Amino acid sequence: MNPSLLLAFAALQPELARHARLLSLRGLILPVRIGIHEFERQGPQRLRIDVDACVDLAAAHAREDRIEATFDYDLIRNTIRTMAAERHFELQETLCDAILAWLMAQPGVLAARVRTEKPDVYPDCDAVGVERIALGRS
Repeated sequence: MNPSLLLAFAALQPELARHARLLSLRGLILPVRIGIHEFERQGPQRLRIDVDACVDLAAAHAREDRIEATFDYDLIRNTIRTMAAERHFELQETLCDAILAWLMAQPGVLAARVRTEKPDVYPDCDAVGVERIALGRS
């Protein structure tokens, strides 16, 4: 059983347990131009991105069974795809921080977590990655 990320966020900011809905996008795999080494500059690398966003229930109430009644996953996915394609990133940290900053600027987002991983860097490791969280207003 996976532990609840909403409860993990609520441990940091208790109001989230009552006032937020957790939306997740897991395992988005994109070809990204990223890295500081010369071999990493030869072409894009696979990057796995996971996103969790605590969205205020007022903004993601889902009282009607319509996409307008919640936060659209397509917006998250499409924005990340666009950001990742815009330029070469030297560091995972830079892209991770940019995604997190965009998420936190969206109406209704109270907290967020972003994780990036490069699965093809070392033959003896599953991946190398970076993770950040941010808490907004309660």
